[in-house]
Amino acid sequence: MTRRTKIVATLGPATDDPDELVTLLAAGVDVVRLNLSHGPIEEHLRRLTQVRQTAERLDRPVGVLADLPGPKIRAGRFPEGGAGLEAGGYVQLAPGDGPSDAGTIHVEYATLLDDLTVGDRVILGDGAISMRITERRATSVLARIETGGRTQGRPGVHLSSERLRLETPTDEDLELAETVSAAGVEFVAVSFVRRAADVETVRRVVGTRAQLVSKIETSSALAHLHEVVAASDAVMVARGDLGIDCPLEDVPHLQKDIVRHCVEAGVPVITATQMLESMVTAPSPTRAEVSDVANAVFDGTDALMLSGETAIGQHPAAVVTTMARIAERAEVEASYRQWAERLGRVQRRSWHAGTDRITSAIAHAASEAAIDVDASAILCCTRSGRTARAMARFRPRAQLIGLSPDPRTVRTMALSWGVDPIGVDTYTTTDEMVWFAVETAVDEGRIERGDTVLVLAGAPERPGTAAADVLRIVTVD
Repeated sequence: MTRRTKIVATLGPATDDPDELVTLLAAGVDVVRLNLSHGPIEEHLRRLTQVRQTAERLDRPVGVLADLPGPKIRAGRFPEGGAGLEAGGYVQLAPGDGPSDAGTIHVEYATLLDDLTVGDRVILGDGAISMRITERRATSVLARIETGGRTQGRPGVHLSSERLRLETPTDEDLELAETVSAAGVEFVAVSFVRRAADVETVRRVVGTRAQLVSKIETSSALAHLHEVVAASDAVMVARGDLGIDCPLEDVPHLQKDIVRHCVEAGVPVITATQMLESMVTAPSPTRAEVSDVANAVFDGTDALMLSGETAIGQHPAAVVTTMARIAERAEVEASYRQWAERLGRVQRRSWHAGTDRITSAIAHAASEAAIDVDASAILCCTRSGRTARAMARFRPRAQLIGLSPDPRTVRTMALSWGVDPIGVDTYTTTDEMVWFAVETAVDEGRIERGDTVLVLAGAPERPGTAAADVLRIVTVD
């Protein structure tokens, strides 16, 4: 593989045709996303089965991420044809499930009047319509419309995450998490995370059956970013809701901060929302979208995510091909060597305890050794994927190959930057592991005879040892 940044693509009606799914995965998708906010769970389980069958046909390790819906507050239904809300005008917000119109918006949130105060901002739908509370009344609040527009159906209503009393994760989230983890997805994304405790609540349901992806989309999550990242297996920069809960102009800077922190922590990070939005209908992206994708690569993100572009778009596979091309070109200019040098300094200031320190140290040593010997590839032998993720932090120029006897681990490594995942057998000694790792990489066409490669492994003769504590430099002959 030449592209190192991974691509996550959301499935939907546009990809339900078996031939379209084949084309989509063949275009370069590394992880597919099931958006549980839309459609019955049976539909998503059917898609999961279809992905497994298609990936096997293509002989490609493809991870599956199930995205929990999280708590949703909705407005009462607007009349047929919708209603126009003009900037500068006023509208009442009242709790209840009654109908909404341009004068009064009913909000299905019982404590609305208690949780809103003068000066609070309220967002309708996807952020296009915003309003500011100007007056509290006995049975409603009055809001001045700051950004107007037309709305219809039952749009979502977004209040400040600091004021919401909704439990997260919801009971529905926990039921869905149990269902999808039992069905075998690799990742479960937790929506509306505010603290590490929210992640741990889902962890108690999922256990070790799936890895947890925390969606950073609230100001509360930002305030507790260190603890949230520490509790997570991966992170998603959910820029849509993040741009609603925080000032829009802050989002690019928040994105960079979150990505940088995740890379330092060795936690894979996904950058999401509206990356190639115009390609839902258009055959090519806007210049601004191309720059957005490239800048996410420059930031150091592990993966780029497509949502409606592939779920309901007119050109799902073409979108993936376009994103792959942009990412590959951006990687030529990315300052990965500077990343590695900076990480070495950061790592020495903030060592992790126990085996993390060993794995981190040997990964840092491997990143330097790969440069010194001009290695063609770094082979990470791993049961859990931790060694490959630790190595990926340093963004090595050499190929990064993850080898594991666990099929689930092979698929989870599909999310980590640069990791080319391969399944192998289980071996009983370090010498066997190193030998067969190199032989497998040759057989799979990843390396050639005459190449110099590095092999990282944990000694299999010491079962239960999680750390990678072996580094070999091998000339392939």
